[in-house]
Amino acid sequence: MIAKRNSFNQLPTLAMNPEKFKILYSAKKFRNHIINAIKTACTRIYLVALYLEDDEAGREILSELYKAKKKKPELDTSICVDWHRAQRGLIGEASSEGNAAMYKSFSDNNEYKIPIFGVPIHRKEIFGVLHLKGFIVDNQVIYSGASLNNLYLNYHDRYRFDRYHILNCKALADSMVQFIRQEIIDHPAVNDLTSDYKPSTKDIKTDIRQLRASLAQSSYQFISEKANPEQIAITPIVGIGKHQNRLNQIINQLITQAKKEIFICTPYFNLPKSIIKKIKIALNLGLKVTIIVGDKTANDFYISPKEKFKAIGGLPYLYEVNLRQFAKANQADISSCKLSINLWKHNDNSFHLKGIWVDKHYMLITGNNLNPRGWKLDLENAILIQDNFFYLTPQVEKEIENILRHTKPIFTYRQLEKVDNYPKNVKKLIRKIIRIKADHVLKHIL
Repeated sequence: MIAKRNSFNQLPTLAMNPEKFKILYSAKKFRNHIINAIKTACTRIYLVALYLEDDEAGREILSELYKAKKKKPELDTSICVDWHRAQRGLIGEASSEGNAAMYKSFSDNNEYKIPIFGVPIHRKEIFGVLHLKGFIVDNQVIYSGASLNNLYLNYHDRYRFDRYHILNCKALADSMVQFIRQEIIDHPAVNDLTSDYKPSTKDIKTDIRQLRASLAQSSYQFISEKANPEQIAITPIVGIGKHQNRLNQIINQLITQAKKEIFICTPYFNLPKSIIKKIKIALNLGLKVTIIVGDKTANDFYISPKEKFKAIGGLPYLYEVNLRQFAKANQADISSCKLSINLWKHNDNSFHLKGIWVDKHYMLITGNNLNPRGWKLDLENAILIQDNFFYLTPQVEKEIENILRHTKPIFTYRQLEKVDNYPKNVKKLIRKIIRIKADHVLKHIL
């Protein structure tokens, strides 16, 4: 095989000692780590998530934040959530003021104020949300694709499985906080949801357009450091939109960089065409490709046939249709063991993992679902880790083993249900979507 040029030799990096990197393996440990970090914070706390839910988990997080602020009034504390998601109820539920009502209530009942900024990535939620990840507490970055609610934080014996990483690196924490402050919080489109006055989305439509345009030109700022042989190299990356999206470029390069094996996790099987194409090239070159995806019953939109059906419940079946088509098209590679597809399912828990591992040298931790929505619409970020001397291999292998523990392999596409076998309401919906060719549109926004 012809040796491949290292696409990342010129990539700006931060050098970090490998002992400063830690992987957590469960939602419960993730919850405990966040809460303990908040309790012991000394200088700053910046939380960025799609949402901070009005439930036990969300209230516990906010309570601990206000306690920390009361204990240390000088503590630099800010939260960023999606503007639209914060001001509506759950999909399929009755109309409400959303989580913003809780934010305002906490603020009104506490002496010390913690701003909770609503970030509008687009005028309409369906065309883009804040999907940036990273909780910064002092000099540590707690990175996960998880938002903050009961499921993500494993309340009531149910969890939504994700990846959880701790990076103790001041330069990385500084860079991420600088980005949050300068590119997001300081922009006029971004408003404090705890304030007595909040503009309507219509009032700030011009500001929103300008915010999206400025974010498309933005990047994490830091002084590049070359890792020595005793260190790992890390690079934070941000991207939005389909044109000149640096994160998309890095993901494509990462897959192309593989010499032996590629390991991909995605919660919703709807991979962008460029990733599908590069996977096929890798298989043709004889590389081993493993894809982990959630079973349709482990999808967060899944509705049991015993419950009342809603249209949103058709999504997990649409993703399975995609997966079955992909498996059928690549059955020869599955049969020859070059391509492995594993479905994750554990009781009534759900699956939200995403990320890429390549040749044990490279690891991408990200909130990007590796789908057209993440590719074109949402504000996404990631951290690329280059581990040339395999310092992280024991932790990485344990993480992968932990992910595979509740999976089953797909040996043939026939293991995946056909539309004909779906519940009556689902079958009717899927056939209608396919008949009017709406599936082509949906694939770009879901």
